[in-house]
Amino acid sequence: MRLQKYIAMCGVASRRGAERLIESGRVLVNGSLVDYMGCEVDGERDEVSVDGVVISPEKRLVYIALNKPKNYVTTVSDDLGRPTVMELVSDINERIYPVGRLDFDTSGLLIMTNDGDFANAVTHPSHQVDKTYIARVSRPLEKSDIEALRAGVELDGRKTAPARVEPLSNPKRIFELKISIHEGRNRQVRRMLEAVGAETPALQRVAVGGVTLGNLPEGKWRRLKQVEIDKLRGRKNHDKSNDNKR
Repeated sequence: MRLQKYIAMCGVASRRGAERLIESGRVLVNGSLVDYMGCEVDGERDEVSVDGVVISPEKRLVYIALNKPKNYVTTVSDDLGRPTVMELVSDINERIYPVGRLDFDTSGLLIMTNDGDFANAVTHPSHQVDKTYIARVSRPLEKSDIEALRAGVELDGRKTAPARVEPLSNPKRIFELKISIHEGRNRQVRRMLEAVGAETPALQRVAVGGVTLGNLPEGKWRRLKQVEIDKLRGRKNHDKSNDNKR
């Protein structure tokens, strides 16, 4: 199988994260550096190491939902010494990693796993998994602002996909709203709101696909239910079936 898929199976990183590990020269296969895509490995015969540690596939697959507080980095480690989300799941024996990212100053739902195929199903843009946020904004938004967000705004010379936007207060003076997007551009929700002239003092992710944050306390985690796992894993097939009906 492809090296990046094998690394993901071992619970080290998602498949895209594994590609970054390979490209940065942190992966050896049978003692030789591999820093290019396309390498094939045999899990039975080849020895793969990341950062000098030999890896092997996880025997038990783990899927959890974490309520990430602000001021935690969504990475396995941080060169600046900032607290990472791994500190919040230290009581899990298996080696897991974040599925996608939440910004340092954004709180809420973060899915973590050691299943690379599952992580790919959730994060790959072609699967269009919705992420839903509650945003508190710095000023009342006008109807035209809401319509612009729903239509898509230009970021870095490219228009965003239309967002679903639901005001959560007086429609004439909106200070809080629910916004759903399926893209994953850097700080996208905050930047979309900046594009219509609003700052975002607080942003919380409350849902990913069919998985919701619910009443999960901040800094705590729970295991995903099988129906939640199946819903996220099966979204690709669901989307294809819808495409065939069009």
